[in-house]
Amino acid sequence: MNALVDPRIIRLLYRASQAGVRVDLVVRGICCLRPGVPGVSENIRVTSIVGRFLEHSRIFYFRNGGNEEVYLGSADLMPRNLNRRVELMFPVENPELRDRIRDEILAEYLLDNVKSRRMMSDGSYKRSARADGQAPSSSQEILTGFAPRPRKRPRLIW
Repeated sequence: MNALVDPRIIRLLYRASQAGVRVDLVVRGICCLRPGVPGVSENIRVTSIVGRFLEHSRIFYFRNGGNEEVYLGSADLMPRNLNRRVELMFPVENPELRDRIRDEILAEYLLDNVKSRRMMSDGSYKRSARADGQAPSSSQEILTGFAPRPRKRPRLIW
């Protein structure tokens, strides 16, 4: 998404983290949630990707105890969008499409090691590091077809 500022959503994400749920967020712009705070949000990671394109998909993926769910939506998680606008969110029910969104889009964002930055618990950002020998992987370049997917990549465990 582009922004995460809604206090209620942030509180619910903190509760999920405290219950042991791993939460990966890709928030391009403003994010009022603080990840990695002991006892509050140690199971939450926030990644920001700012590249060539003003692009911020609104994809919501839930593992849901093995009953995976994917939703696509129009709203950022902001009070004005959630409370005072007409926005849309819908489930992706086709299992093949759900898998493609998870494995071909979300995975690219989470594996980006060129333009991504990780939010620290103090709200600052650090550039994502590449492991020794790891090929550069730019999600925007890969998803637009300007760059190939690296052959050797870390495997995401959903």
